[in-house]
Amino acid sequence: MPHITFVLPHWLYWGGLILVPLFAMYIVRKQRGTEVDGTLSKRIAYLLWLCGGFIGLHRFYVRNVLGFVYIPVFIALLLFNVQVRNAVEQISNAKNEVSIADFDVERAQKALEKGRDGAQQKLDTAKQAMVTAQQNLDEKQTIHDKWFRFTSIAAIIIVIFLLIDAFLLPGLVRKCAEREKPTDEQLAIARAKKEEFERLGKAEATIEVEVKNPFFHWVDKINGYVGEYVSFWSIIAVFVYYYEVLARYLFNSPTNWAHESMFLMFGMQYVMAAGFTHREHAHVHVDVIYQYFPVRMKAAINVFTSIFFFIFCIVLFWTGWVFAADSISVWEVSFTEWAIQYWPVKCTLAAGAVLLLLDGITKLFKDLIVLFEKRV
Repeated sequence: MPHITFVLPHWLYWGGLILVPLFAMYIVRKQRGTEVDGTLSKRIAYLLWLCGGFIGLHRFYVRNVLGFVYIPVFIALLLFNVQVRNAVEQISNAKNEVSIADFDVERAQKALEKGRDGAQQKLDTAKQAMVTAQQNLDEKQTIHDKWFRFTSIAAIIIVIFLLIDAFLLPGLVRKCAEREKPTDEQLAIARAKKEEFERLGKAEATIEVEVKNPFFHWVDKINGYVGEYVSFWSIIAVFVYYYEVLARYLFNSPTNWAHESMFLMFGMQYVMAAGFTHREHAHVHVDVIYQYFPVRMKAAINVFTSIFFFIFCIVLFWTGWVFAADSISVWEVSFTEWAIQYWPVKCTLAAGAVLLLLDGITKLFKDLIVLFEKRV
């Protein structure tokens, strides 16, 4: 397979982090309120065709057994590609042997011109080694061309299958939907399970107090939007790592930017979603004993432990601000060949600390209300 030399541009990376979540949020809001459980989607089918069609995922999605046809062809493609990769290494070694033999011939030729003893014998030996090295290189090149041809044939077969399925997929989706259309009873059971799941998900061993204050309302709303926004960054990771796997194992072209881009993205996601996670009571906490306390006792414990929480938030904000300011002052970039900008990443430390601190303030006021109210 040919090599891929694509390197993700910086503007595309940052543009994707901004635009992909916005597009995903729009799609989710547009779909909200419609019945999607138990139904097939042509969009999903084509997404699977595009991203996993080489192993027949789109066929399995529509419950078609011909998806198994893709698997042996793809396995053969991987095995052939391993041979190509080995042949490339052997060709490299053979070329080195040719270079060494050529150097020995040149040195023996100079020795012969200077009339040194035994120069002719050394020259003949060097020329023989040169012929042997060239023959070895030709053999390795022939082996490489053979396995490369097999790999190309397997790839062409998969591409032909995919092109045919691109036209057949709407009909396959329609037939599968008609064949597996859920009954009203099945839909009712699915809705009941969904409602039960949502009810259990809201059953938290925490204190919930409704406070009619615009500040608290906007803090909850902002953290909700930010948490939802950064959660859709995970979609980008699917495509980036999908590209990395294909580039590495099918085209022998591992990247130097895929891993770096993703661990920076997930680092930003981790700190930016801290406020949202705190709002949803999803941070790790030990409540083996805490869950058995009365409500006022829980509120008192929360107020006391909030001291350490606010210390952490303030320290995180201050250190994050210092890191970000230092990074902006020199427009810091990474030390890798990709040289992505580091200063936006470090700015999220301070931003995430602010969001976490604001949600901590709302939780503190709610705990104080519970603690000092006469009736709860």
